[in-house]
Amino acid sequence: MLYIFSGLPGTGKSALSSALARELRATYLRVDVVEQAMRDTGMRVDGPEGYMVCYAIALQNLRLGLDVIADTVNPIQITRDAWRNVAESIETPFLDIEVICSDEREHKHRIETRSVDIPGFVQPKWEQVKNRQYEVWDRDHIVIDTAHQTVDESLKTLYERLSRVSSELN
Repeated sequence: MLYIFSGLPGTGKSALSSALARELRATYLRVDVVEQAMRDTGMRVDGPEGYMVCYAIALQNLRLGLDVIADTVNPIQITRDAWRNVAESIETPFLDIEVICSDEREHKHRIETRSVDIPGFVQPKWEQVKNRQYEVWDRDHIVIDTAHQTVDESLKTLYERLSRVSSELN
């Protein structure tokens, strides 16, 4: 299974997706880590390079029969489609999961107070997050609103939604 996490920075996407990866013991791909490692080698990253690396690593791990959790902003339809194409290319099921924080004050607070967990990574400022291009979704997907929820509460909500999707498929 490919779990495709999407959402703006500061919504709780990385906290939630990494918690799921720990519980499932799944391969965890966070594009911020990949892109920072590329920058650390002297590469310039200003396009889809990090995403392309993540797609290739995800495909390899899915071929091995491992669950993969992708943690990327996926702000535009083309990146969302590319993740789906990875799974579909080898007939692997996938789920789109968008993480949001519906409380703008809470979201801003998270952006302004979070600590850097990737050495050398520069976190975006609130104005960059607020003004970032983020296309409206055109397909059904799971939405998890992390506003005023702990990671454990959000994970419980995610499991409830995953259970519902699973029962709808069977």
